[in-house]
Amino acid sequence: MRPDLTQLRDLAEGSPEFGRRPAVAVSEAMIRDAEAVVGPLPPSYRWWLAEFGQGRVGDVDIATVAPAEFADDAYAVTAGWRLSGARLCFGTERDCGDSYHFVLDRTGEAGGGEHPVVRRDGLDGGEYPVAESFAGFLAVQVSRLRGLGDGPNPAVARLWRSTPGALLDNGVLVYGPHCLQERNETFEVPRYAPDWVLVGDDSGGGGLFMRRHGRDRTRVYRLDLGAIDEDVEADGDLMTDDLLGWLSAGRA
Repeated sequence: MRPDLTQLRDLAEGSPEFGRRPAVAVSEAMIRDAEAVVGPLPPSYRWWLAEFGQGRVGDVDIATVAPAEFADDAYAVTAGWRLSGARLCFGTERDCGDSYHFVLDRTGEAGGGEHPVVRRDGLDGGEYPVAESFAGFLAVQVSRLRGLGDGPNPAVARLWRSTPGALLDNGVLVYGPHCLQERNETFEVPRYAPDWVLVGDDSGGGGLFMRRHGRDRTRVYRLDLGAIDEDVEADGDLMTDDLLGWLSAGRA
């Protein structure tokens, strides 16, 4: 699913896990100059560069685009060591830790020119899948830093690997890792429906719930946020059993 840039902004601005210095937006001309060196950059990474230019998430320093005279500095995505075959390193942990790379010869589930992200282990050099887009990489990092693991269940985890939440034109909002905990605490979901997680809302007083455990972690139910109880399945309305398909259809 394509990254939702509104939710990406909310993630970046609402997460203390981001160590952004004052924004130094990168111009479109500078981004194009960098692309002449390393090839087309994923849209959500281009957005990050144009909005913030520099920063880090957790312990990962994110490469930026530098003026031509500094284009080979270590912090620039055009530094010679960052591009190796079909891998472009955009993120590095400090003290010789892991590194994060775009897989340039593959298109991720997010589509739209986004590339999957892999982590390269700083000790053994092994590669491990992380996300389906740069936006998904940021969402996964924030989720793990907040103790949410990859997500509250597999369906939401798969969504976050592409985009940190999604807002549809009809008002349906599926939360990203930057607000999921707060929304569940606000509506006391752990108290009234401990086997369920509030994954979003319809902007009209209805919450979207999915199971945390068990086999049935694909179905989404709508239940009034003022009537939360432990029997969401019986009291709620079934919306879908395919979260990503449902959201994609809503966008179309």
